Amino acid sequence: MKLFDTKFLSQPKRLFWFYVMMNLIPSICLVFTEPFTFTGKLVLLMFPLGLYLILLSLLKNTGRLQLFLFPLFILHAFQLVLFYLFGEAVIAVDMFLNVATTNVSEAGELLDNIWPAIIAVCVLYLPTTVIACITCRRKIYLPASFRKKTIVAGIVLLAVSYGLTFVARNKNTERFTLHEDVYPANVVYNLGFAINKWHNSRLYPVTSQDFKFHAGKSAFAPSREVYVLVVGEASRAENWQLYGYTRPTNPQLSQEAGLIWFEDAITQSNTTHKSVPLILSAASAEDYSVIYTHKSILSAFKEAGFTSVFLSNQIPNRSFTDFYADEADFHRNIRTADEGGLITTNTFDDAMLPLLQHYIDSIPGNLFIVLHTYGSHFNYKERYPESFSVFQPDNATSVKTENKEQLINAYDNSVLYTDDFLHRVIGVLNDAQATSALFYTSDHGEDLLDDARKRFLHASPNPTFYQLKIPVFMWFSDNYRTIFPDKVQYALNNRTKPVATNAAFHTMLDAAFIQSPYLQTDLSLVSPDFKVARRMYLNDHDKPVFFYKAGLKKEDKEMIDKRGMNH
Repeated sequence: MKLFDTKFLSQPKRLFWFYVMMNLIPSICLVFTEPFTFTGKLVLLMFPLGLYLILLSLLKNTGRLQLFLFPLFILHAFQLVLFYLFGEAVIAVDMFLNVATTNVSEAGELLDNIWPAIIAVCVLYLPTTVIACITCRRKIYLPASFRKKTIVAGIVLLAVSYGLTFVARNKNTERFTLHEDVYPANVVYNLGFAINKWHNSRLYPVTSQDFKFHAGKSAFAPSREVYVLVVGEASRAENWQLYGYTRPTNPQLSQEAGLIWFEDAITQSNTTHKSVPLILSAASAEDYSVIYTHKSILSAFKEAGFTSVFLSNQIPNRSFTDFYADEADFHRNIRTADEGGLITTNTFDDAMLPLLQHYIDSIPGNLFIVLHTYGSHFNYKERYPESFSVFQPDNATSVKTENKEQLINAYDNSVLYTDDFLHRVIGVLNDAQATSALFYTSDHGEDLLDDARKRFLHASPNPTFYQLKIPVFMWFSDNYRTIFPDKVQYALNNRTKPVATNAAFHTMLDAAFIQSPYLQTDLSLVSPDFKVARRMYLNDHDKPVFFYKAGLKKEDKEMIDKRGMNH
């Protein structure tokens, strides 16, 4: 059947069912991807079918009605692209927020790798929209009797599907609701959730302006103190030599005196706009709401008498990270973009080193410094100088199965470069001859076409093992190890225990002997009070879930067991 055939375009009932089917495509796909019971899968089809029967029967001119529903086509297109990227799940709250916080260059790098999905949605929905325009203009009308029947049928389907929600079940969450589990209701709900969350984050300067940590220092070193928190980007533990990777990606850190890495560490979020604020504040998956009222670790150190510095190799993205950076006494973003958000310079992380040296040399007294790196963010090949192209070939810039070797080589080279960058940061601290400690954590990991699922990148609606397991380590200077040996020993005692990124804030304060009512020593890796607890993951609706139940698949759980991770 030719879609633009005159006979087809003149038959309103066929057009009606054609529009229904085009709208149902994402729901049909979800039946095969979502972890629902049989009853839940029935609801996935019955509810949207009932909804579309009603909506497309509201006007006798179905073409006009479909044009009114064009925003649904935009959601459908977004949803199908998501299937191409991750093979599962609906458009998440974080996906909407990622669109708002991603710069043009990063978006361009992603679009270059999803063009097959973009072509597919264009083939599906552009001709359908053209047909709707043609039939709207030709005034192809549905019979009133047909419309009444479809509206009644739609109401019955909605009622039955609602009743089935009480016996349906999502195998991950052990519950089932229309607004969280059934497309397109859940996407509309997620969009509203994202808009409300974005609005609340914009109010942060007001809602947090009177907050105080009531922080003070309880012990002092005889020499100057310098503490550095380094936030990595998209670096996964699986490709770090320190964590058993067979390639020598950490030749310098593995030889570094005073370095202690934590063997079983995970992130509490696989998205940068949430994971970095969780590192830089007292917020956690278990108590995320405080992010809207509490200031960051930079303010805590400032209250305790430190001068604070925030250096970043990332473009400002209107997230909490930017608000936190503004709390610092000195704030510099070295990566630049034009007014349209297009990155104008591909700056490597080591461009922060002269600034780090400058602030250490020029500012007297105790210092607290945050370094926000670009790390191993895709496109990996652009994250390191040519001199670090050790693993060859590494010239792939598009994510394809046939490019897997090149992608892994480029990724490993980015880790090798990160190793050198961190070694040089430690060198600057050593040369300062201060009492120093450094804490490194990646914000989240990365998928690299690791198994039959062919997953890549990060920020998927459901995390994977590779996105969760991250490198975390501490380094202590000779002076620190001499003056505060107990703290170093506690870190050694805790190195094999299960930890998460919510430990960063409390560990840094405790390492600097900063007391505050908001310090939780049971989360400090340099404290004898550190307690092993069930590690939580911050889900798409900002609720804490046990990381092992955060939508992980069989392949992920097998890797968790293989690596001996605590769960």
